Amino acid sequence: MQISLRLDGDCVRAFHVTLLERLAALEDVELSVDVRPAGGGIPRSAAALFQLETAIHGLSHDGLAKRVPLSALAPYRQSPASPDLVIDLCGDVRLENTRIWRVTYDGASGEAALLALILAGRTPLARIEENGVAIAAGRLGTEYGGIALASFQDMLARTASLIIAAMSGAAKSVPDLPEPAQVGGPPPMPSAGKLGVRAGKALARRIIQKIYHLCYNAPHWKVGWRQTGSRDLFELRAHPASGWQELPDDGSRFYADPFPILYQGQLTLFVEDYIHRLGKAIISAVPFGPAGPLGRPEPVLELPYHLSYPFVFERDGEVWMVPESCANGTVDLYRATAFPGGWVKEATLLSGVVASDATLVEHGGAWWLFATVRDGGGAFSDALHLWSAPDFRGPWTPHPKNPVLIDIASVRPAGRMVRRGNDLLRPVQDCRRSYGAALGIARISHLDLIGMEQVVETILNPGALWSGRKLHTLNEAGGFEFIDGSAIAPRWKQRARD
Repeated sequence: MQISLRLDGDCVRAFHVTLLERLAALEDVELSVDVRPAGGGIPRSAAALFQLETAIHGLSHDGLAKRVPLSALAPYRQSPASPDLVIDLCGDVRLENTRIWRVTYDGASGEAALLALILAGRTPLARIEENGVAIAAGRLGTEYGGIALASFQDMLARTASLIIAAMSGAAKSVPDLPEPAQVGGPPPMPSAGKLGVRAGKALARRIIQKIYHLCYNAPHWKVGWRQTGSRDLFELRAHPASGWQELPDDGSRFYADPFPILYQGQLTLFVEDYIHRLGKAIISAVPFGPAGPLGRPEPVLELPYHLSYPFVFERDGEVWMVPESCANGTVDLYRATAFPGGWVKEATLLSGVVASDATLVEHGGAWWLFATVRDGGGAFSDALHLWSAPDFRGPWTPHPKNPVLIDIASVRPAGRMVRRGNDLLRPVQDCRRSYGAALGIARISHLDLIGMEQVVETILNPGALWSGRKLHTLNEAGGFEFIDGSAIAPRWKQRARD
């Protein structure tokens, strides 16, 4: 296939080179570029904001937004034959009898449209359109809200993912959300004066953050628990009127990612146990009795790298765990030889992948592994990849339509999937406002080797019955239900742990 990439020759970025390299790696693809100046790019005042953010946040100078010389496109500058497909990043291609894929952000083309959405605090809906019909779509996200350059680079990376996905017919749509959609057309680019004010606020905010971190351990999470009774959150679709009890910590560490398991009549809660002075987490566990925790979480698995999301399950009379270990670039399976401890590694399920919150489920005669993948850079939370296997030990095969969904609002796993009648329900993270800001409940309506579709039925937010600004895990077992969220941890109040 002859593909022509239309880009603005006045502003060539590392993103364009990366996209061309990924397209060139596809089978039976020949590439050329159209680098005519397009006009209407990002103004100099925005570039100045990028420079300030690079300095005050210590961002890399070699990200996808980096300007590169036109000569970087030399391998693709040959005289193009009549292309079979034009990928239009500028929105100005008009050709007869040629397929054109136009990349838009909330309906507008060009990188300035993307940046304007970021500066307006909106979640960009990227679409690839052919003859006005979307053939691929994704809600783009970032873990760096409030930092325009980092957000811009994350979303450029995911734009590349979306284009590559479209080549295989993946990521065709995003699920509707149970709330009013964003209204209004694409926002204008702020004036130089407004960008200057934003730069001043960014500097002040960074100074405040530095002072805050001197006084508080941050981020700091907390675990909530309750006795479920007759109705859990999957049925209530709201916080219980009774609220939540909190699992206490000593301030020098926090607990998050609660995963309970009822094994041999004993309920045990596994958590991410993050030690602030070490800057990484281990996995700890605490038994629960009828009235709540029996003691405090004690370490059960520690490795040289960060661990979290201790996905525990029982199978074949034994207890297994798949903790998140994306810092190691692997997804590993452990078995308990002296429950709740004695964990030994049984297999590496995936390697060479930055996969977050791996979650397993049996469905349709196969095992499925769900995880968000930092595909070619970008956010950790907006690109859902699947793998399937005949057994949870593997071998695992990537889904032919990966990424099956690109959606910062509904793809990152947030706990075990549960069955209610014929429905398979999936807790998901809504990371539009920030990482782990809200919790969604999605119903999987289709899952096989052709694709995966889900319907987001509920979004739960923190509030009066669960204080803080975060809510990003939901699990239950043994008549108890667990969530987590953010907390404030003053350094002067922390107690040293024995």
